[in-house]
Amino acid sequence: MFTEAKRSEIMSKIRSKNTKAELLVFRYLRREGIYFQKHYARAPGKPDIALPRKKIAVFIDGDFWHGRGFNAKKSRLPKKYWVEKIEGNIKRDRRSVRALRNMQWKILRVWESDVARNNERIMVKVALFLRS
Repeated sequence: MFTEAKRSEIMSKIRSKNTKAELLVFRYLRREGIYFQKHYARAPGKPDIALPRKKIAVFIDGDFWHGRGFNAKKSRLPKKYWVEKIEGNIKRDRRSVRALRNMQWKILRVWESDVARNNERIMVKVALFLRS
C-alpha cells in the first residue's frame, strides 16, 4: 500500500487526454491527411477523434480504466473503490454510445493495448473508418 501522498503523486501522472495511444493515432491520421477534432466536447462521451459533420466518433480506451477483461481482474481489486469506479466507467461508456447512436453517429472503439500491439493494422482500421 502507498501513503495518501504517494498515491496522489502516482494518480496525477495518469492522463485522460493525449495518452501515448491517442498520440500515435493522431500522428498517423495527420500523416494520412485526415482532418479531425480531438476530444470533441459537443458529443456525448467526448470522443477522442470526431468528424462532427459526418457524425463519426472514435474512442481510444485505456484497458484498465474502461474495463477490458474486468471480470477476470475484479476479484483482485480492492472492492471499495476500484470495482465501483471501473463499473461506473463501463456504464458511462454504454450511456455515451447509446446517446451517440440515437443521434445517428457511427462509433468505433479501440483499446490502447491493441494500438500498441497491432500498431499499423489498428491505424489503418481507424483511417478506413473515418474515410467511410
